Amino acid sequence: MSRLGLIGWQRGGLSLIVAALLVFATVRLFADTPEVALTPGEPWEDMRQRSSAAIRPAIPGKNWGRFITSDARLRLIDPQYGFVTPPARFFTVSFDNERVSNIRISPQVEPLLLDDTLKVVLDLQEQWRKGGWIPVDVNYWPPFADTPEWRANLRNVNKGGKSYWQAGNKYKVMMVVGRFQDDRNPTEERYLITLQLATPWGYP
Repeated sequence: MSRLGLIGWQRGGLSLIVAALLVFATVRLFADTPEVALTPGEPWEDMRQRSSAAIRPAIPGKNWGRFITSDARLRLIDPQYGFVTPPARFFTVSFDNERVSNIRISPQVEPLLLDDTLKVVLDLQEQWRKGGWIPVDVNYWPPFADTPEWRANLRNVNKGGKSYWQAGNKYKVMMVVGRFQDDRNPTEERYLITLQLATPWGYP
């Protein structure tokens, strides 16, 4: 092999090694992220034992909740309607009579730019759509989309966006997106996403 060919082979081999390491690091990071794996209505202890995130016990006879104290992702464990979120820094799970009742989560670890916000929102909607979830009351609260109209609404601090999705008679989710003043990035438009997951409730 010529010297030029050897150098080319070495560079190509190094590129493959770097790419492999990046893939490994990404997979390892995702695998190491604590997870709260649950279904609304199940016993609290079942959720605690199944989840890799640390969760304090429920209080017998009380209707209360717990903050998840580490960054963690949510996994709804359902063979048809299941979905998973990105890691979240704000994550609360409520209990009623020692059963999981209501979940509120902001599926991000910091306020996001608009393009990144839409990426998270549209990925979640696609998971729901593929799993058979149905958007609810779309005349008032249509699903999010990457359109000029939606971007204008989200940029408007007085509007933002909201969408409701329902999975048969088992679950319902509300997703809200709004502008957020991020003091660490005062010159940028940043956004917060909030999800609420529970068994179906009333209007809408």
